[in-house]
Amino acid sequence: MAIQQIRDNLSLIDIDQALEGFRKFISAWLYRVNGATILVDPGPASTIPYLVERLRQAGVDRIDHVLLTHIHLDHAGGTGQLLQRFPDAAVNCHPRGIAHMVAPQKLWEESKKVLGKVAEAYGEMAPVPESCISFRERIDLGGAFIEAVETPGHAPHHVSYRVGEILFAGEIGGVYVPLDEGSYVRPATPPPFRHETFRKSIAKAAGLDVSLLCLGHYGCRQDTAALFERARRQLDFWVDTVKRHFRKGSDPFEEAVLADLIVSDPDMSGWRSLPKDIQARERNFCFNSIRGIRGYLMKK
Repeated sequence: MAIQQIRDNLSLIDIDQALEGFRKFISAWLYRVNGATILVDPGPASTIPYLVERLRQAGVDRIDHVLLTHIHLDHAGGTGQLLQRFPDAAVNCHPRGIAHMVAPQKLWEESKKVLGKVAEAYGEMAPVPESCISFRERIDLGGAFIEAVETPGHAPHHVSYRVGEILFAGEIGGVYVPLDEGSYVRPATPPPFRHETFRKSIAKAAGLDVSLLCLGHYGCRQDTAALFERARRQLDFWVDTVKRHFRKGSDPFEEAVLADLIVSDPDMSGWRSLPKDIQARERNFCFNSIRGIRGYLMKK
């Protein structure tokens, strides 16, 4: 793991897992404003010791606010362990996620069923004390504000956070893999997926007056308008592609859809430039996104 200084008061912390291909994939964000220290998405439980060490190297001896964009293991799974080191931190989480963070056993068991060995590598969640976690739509930082913006789509408990001109966007804008030339991009649409809900959230995020997007996967972008327009376009393209294969009964389904998308989706043009281990990682996540869209179509 390493720290990248994005601005004087903003840093990206790489959170790599002990899994093949899981590097330069998860972004935790450290932001300091008006004397407050903010950490966005601390990451999985297994990497908290490394995160704490990087925070120490950055001179962090106190965290005031932990902002969770959503409660999936790769973003929020280590929150309970982090609070053992920083017990005074206040955690902000969507109301639908709070009970799962306080009593995480059900979420952990379900995550193991869906993710298998990936969940085991992320590590088991520790409970977050109920007194430490709440949902606040607006947090006053003495002249600056944290604004929580509900952006369901990737998950029903997904929240983006605006602080001044910065938006900590989680997975509302998709997943980026930066390449030497261009990038590889895909939407994150795991079950349960709702197309119109996701589209409305993208539109809401696109309407915010920000100039820097800090992504959960991976890095940051300044082309905010273009990013959200691409996210909407690619989302619609994936839904249309899955629908076409669903109607003609493609089999094996996920493999057929992915092969089509690799050829036909211009935003996935970087697929062949991905290292083989990252291709393997992305294949599994793409299958999950395709299953999410297929489940949505089956219910229509």
